[in-house]
Amino acid sequence: MRKARLPRALHPVAWWLWAVALATAAGRTGNPLLLLLIFGVLGVTVTLRRTDAPWARAFRYYLTAALVIIVIRVVFRSVFATGTAPGDHILFRLPHVPTPAWYAGIQLGGPVSLEAVLSAALDGLRLACLLCCVGAANSLANPKRALRVLPGALYELGVAVTVALSVAPQLVESVQRVVRARRLRAGRTSGLRALRAIAIPVLHDALDRSLRLAAAMDSRGYGGTGTATASSRRWTGLLLLTGLAGLCVGVYGLLDVTVPHAVGLAGFAAGALLCAGGLYLGGRRVSRTSYRPDPWQWPEWTVAAGGLCAAVVLAAGSGYDPTGGGALRWPTLPLVPALAVLLAAAAALASPPPPVRSAP
Repeated sequence: MRKARLPRALHPVAWWLWAVALATAAGRTGNPLLLLLIFGVLGVTVTLRRTDAPWARAFRYYLTAALVIIVIRVVFRSVFATGTAPGDHILFRLPHVPTPAWYAGIQLGGPVSLEAVLSAALDGLRLACLLCCVGAANSLANPKRALRVLPGALYELGVAVTVALSVAPQLVESVQRVVRARRLRAGRTSGLRALRAIAIPVLHDALDRSLRLAAAMDSRGYGGTGTATASSRRWTGLLLLTGLAGLCVGVYGLLDVTVPHAVGLAGFAAGALLCAGGLYLGGRRVSRTSYRPDPWQWPEWTVAAGGLCAAVVLAAGSGYDPTGGGALRWPTLPLVPALAVLLAAAAALASPPPPVRSAP
């Protein structure tokens, strides 16, 4: 147990399971107090367990993007009004713009009620919480290390997902480096004039780093298929694509109440079997070695279990309407879901301290 508590990087899959579980919990509740509690858990965990790498400082940019999302959601709800109900509290009125008949159902301008603003803010808060969950996973786990645990048949998909997930941290690191260089040269670091001078070096640096990554992966023989035949590659792709389509149909059938439950279960089971077959067939044609594999010990189990507990508890309950069906009232904090979300904060205590790079 003492060995597991030594400074080391937690397994990236554990952080991603924890973050995805919290995102699932956030998507299953409409209680603003629970959403703010999830924000607090994310902030505390990232502050205590992120490394000192430049890409680990990206969480504050996700928070800024979350605030922008809430503001945009409220503005769009105010401009593209959907009408008011009897008894709504009107805050202000915007100039009404007549729309053609084919644009029925949505009106431009008109009265804006307090209930509509609160509903839009709540929707934006939920979406912002989902974004911050992804940002927390990007700040805590190195997505490139997660490639080593993917099945061999998914190495192409793994590369695409890794590049997509590492874009934001790399851009943040590039922006910080360019701004620091301009500050040392007594250049402007804010304003519209500085935007063009900063954007071009950032894009050039991102392209240069992508080329270096591709060259490094190619020199190490990443993605080599060995003696795989064209027929086996076609069958692997066919099984995976068909299986993913089956999973999509199954998930839609399970979520849509108008679709029979048996159809959703059958589609999900068939998709899972086809994907397993494709992974097995594709894994035989790719041989990989691993240097210093990431351990999976009790801290990883604790972190993943804390997030999954919050997701299960909030998914089992129902969402909460803060307007109470039209009457404004202060939302209540349910005890059991709040305790489940606080249990996810155990990741900040159960995970080992991150390694600190020695100063040169």
